[in-house]
Amino acid sequence: MLKTASIELEVPFHDVDALHVVWHGHYAKYYELASMNLLRQFGLDMLVIRELGYSMYVMETRFRYMHPLRYRDPFRVTSKLKEWDTCFVISNVIHKLADGQRCARARTKLVLTDTEGKLLLEVPNEIRNRLA
Repeated sequence: MLKTASIELEVPFHDVDALHVVWHGHYAKYYELASMNLLRQFGLDMLVIRELGYSMYVMETRFRYMHPLRYRDPFRVTSKLKEWDTCFVISNVIHKLADGQRCARARTKLVLTDTEGKLLLEVPNEIRNRLA
């Protein structure tokens, strides 16, 4: 199974700023929607991860903006799981559907903790096995 998933969205009015472009902070929301869609394909919804006795947190995110999205622009967010041994590393890219223009990209590192909040130095086998 490919470790890639995409979602398609349209920029809502409440996501644009006074310059009529998507405010930069909303891109993180789009990335998270696509990333969670990707993890759900492997039965790793956040509720499932909690039921298994773990929590997942964002440790680091890097953003790069190339071309602005505007109100009502249809776009695709593609997420790809790049690493899953010690933590999850997910890359995301946003393309406009109308012309294929790459608008932004990001790389997010997610770490796991146990129920007491102790950082895990590797992804537990019960989670890693779902990705095999």
